[in-house]
Amino acid sequence: MKQLALDLAGPARPTLDNFITGVNGELLDHLTRLATRRAREQCTYVWGRAGSGRSHLLQATVAGLQQAGASAVYLACAGDTLVEGDLERMDCVALDDVDRLGDAGQATAFELFNALRERGGMLLAAAAVPPAQLALRGDLATRLAWGLVFQVHALTDEAKARALAEHAVSRGFRLAPEVSDFLLTRARRDLPTLLAMLDALDRHSLETRRPVTVPLARELLLAVENRGSRPFDGAQDRLVARDPGGPG
Repeated sequence: MKQLALDLAGPARPTLDNFITGVNGELLDHLTRLATRRAREQCTYVWGRAGSGRSHLLQATVAGLQQAGASAVYLACAGDTLVEGDLERMDCVALDDVDRLGDAGQATAFELFNALRERGGMLLAAAAVPPAQLALRGDLATRLAWGLVFQVHALTDEAKARALAEHAVSRGFRLAPEVSDFLLTRARRDLPTLLAMLDALDRHSLETRRPVTVPLARELLLAVENRGSRPFDGAQDRLVARDPGGPG
């Protein structure tokens, strides 16, 4: 089991294709058009609770724009983040967790918004709450609400279970409902982590010639817990990188 714990792979790199849509079809369609340069909305704001997939969507949109030849960058914000440098020259800047910005960061984000708007660039922003509830300086919060605003709705447990079952079929086995239930109650509940856990279970099942069962899932989680960390802790929303094509 020691080797199994070390072999756990993180969630797959975010793309718009591997985002499980749920009831977010309109949002996904809009971001797909942005990523393929078939639309050019200057400001898009996405909000939703942690684990809903908003970071996935921003990273995936930036990656799609880069593949289409645009200059695009993703930045996960924190209290000491300053939104500066050459960002105003980009075709698109994605600011994740914009609600975490401190005073200085808010000032630079306000300047960036104006510079991008003047040059015809795009700003994508994401946070946990809608613009009207942002605890940011008023002029910045107002500007973030100027464009299109979408709520990203987290998948229900039923939708996650269906996604896990479909992923299992794509890997060549049938996932018993009790295994899905176990993962949903014991592992991290965001879908990328659940899918990565299922991949690990499948690999271990093949290596040990044992079926994917609740005991096997319990064994895997115990190995990770004994390592002193939860599976892929924070991976789904805290990928702090300016370039989704780089390490991470």
